[in-house]
Amino acid sequence: MKDPFAKTIGYRLNHTARLQKALSARLLADLGLFPGQEAVLKLLSEDDGRTMGDLAAALRVRPPTASKTIARLTTQGLVERRATDGDGRLVRVFLTDAGRDRGGAIDGVWEALEGEMVAGLDHKEKKRLRKLLRKVEKNLALRLGADGGVDDEAEPGDEDDDA
Repeated sequence: MKDPFAKTIGYRLNHTARLQKALSARLLADLGLFPGQEAVLKLLSEDDGRTMGDLAAALRVRPPTASKTIARLTTQGLVERRATDGDGRLVRVFLTDAGRDRGGAIDGVWEALEGEMVAGLDHKEKKRLRKLLRKVEKNLALRLGADGGVDDEAEPGDEDDDA
């Protein structure tokens, strides 16, 4: 007999998230990146020269975690830290040319990952899934007393056709 817990939504979400993370790690490894590093490169692609505090806040991690990630990316030659003129305590992070190139390849990884995740789902099913996941995110965030990064507004075209 199957474990009844395996039929719960929480189990399915947790298992799905683990599989998504594992595939993401595999695809990012092809670019020489580890999970989490791609988010830094994308943030800097959009707004280069962010402070460590800005990066930590945008990534929703503690500053020491962001600092470790930046240190690894610096070692790889993908980013560089520069002290701000007049204030040696304020450090900004900038993409190198190699980091900019690698950042440009991340969209392809995300598109491939998305394609693998929703293979076999039609357009209507994808819209419904996004909407349901937003509701679950909102419920969890409210319970935790945080916004959790939940975007309350539906994405364009995500309105339910059958609701």
